[in-house]
Amino acid sequence: MLAVALLGAGCMTNDQATDLVGTSAIPVAVTEIAGNHSIFVATTREASADAKVFGNSRSPKLNFARVNVTVPKSHKTGQIERKKPGKADDPLKFFTATDVVAYEAQPQFSSALSADIAARGGRVMVFVHGYNTSFDSAVYRATQIAHDSGYPGTPVLFSWASGGNTRDYVYDRESASVARDQLEVTLRLLAQSGARRIDIVAHSMGTWVTMETLRQLALSGDRDLGGKLGDVVLASPDIDVDVFRSQMRRYGKPTRPFFLMLSADDRALQLSGILAGNKPRVGDYANAADLSDLGVIVVDLSHEKGGDSLNHTKFADNPALVKLLGRRLREDDGFASDRDVTDRINMLNSGT
Repeated sequence: MLAVALLGAGCMTNDQATDLVGTSAIPVAVTEIAGNHSIFVATTREASADAKVFGNSRSPKLNFARVNVTVPKSHKTGQIERKKPGKADDPLKFFTATDVVAYEAQPQFSSALSADIAARGGRVMVFVHGYNTSFDSAVYRATQIAHDSGYPGTPVLFSWASGGNTRDYVYDRESASVARDQLEVTLRLLAQSGARRIDIVAHSMGTWVTMETLRQLALSGDRDLGGKLGDVVLASPDIDVDVFRSQMRRYGKPTRPFFLMLSADDRALQLSGILAGNKPRVGDYANAADLSDLGVIVVDLSHEKGGDSLNHTKFADNPALVKLLGRRLREDDGFASDRDVTDRINMLNSGT
């Protein structure tokens, strides 16, 4: 029963059938659009027949694409306004994918990516999604974070082959394992494409993929991508606490402290911990402050409201939190002091 409860909970992405590219669209004036974002995509998902969208099956190779997404003027911070499957795209009301470009090979992707990075000042934000996330949901979440945070650089979605179904927890965990090497390839590709700073925002099971990849980079002797690794934000990590300690010890104390965003009322992670033999997950660990010696800044979101019933996506769907995340990520090559970050969180928790 506990397993069924966990699988029913998932990451609460409210996934719908993959419907990224609609059959028809309603034309609207540019003035009615709040934002137009180019999301670059590196994915371990298998491409569809037209290579414009990606499914839930694992691909033996890394695939590349770019998706242009508009955000409606009526958008509310923290929300993802989505149309119903099969309905016409309406940019006045919904997030709308206006163009999808698939790249046949890495050189073409790198060329387009390099041009965008150069135009945006050399900053890149990589978003790594969590469990039970379809490709279109991952694209829209990456867009929402980039838009609501006001991130000035190039947004890159790393989408691993999640089954996009609440019953696929084990499949997703194994897909996450398969994706480690390709996330490393992606990060190195970004470092070679003109990026001067690479920020990473990972959520839930995506934090496990991220930590394993960073561990691999450390083992290779290039743990910070030649000094280009910026902020690493681990939101609601679905990682066993002992595993996380092991990963961090192997990585070593980071030059820039990692940000660990947890919440004691994260019901999805509570259920995940029960399924794992009553072993706590990092994202709802009551004593996570003792992890600070490993080189992380613990951000306790327990007193903040979430946008879903399981309180699992507060970092993105809480309007104040996603704006705070944006303030952090918009810091230039320097970074805020621990005191500065702590003061901001305390102000937020006090309702200021």
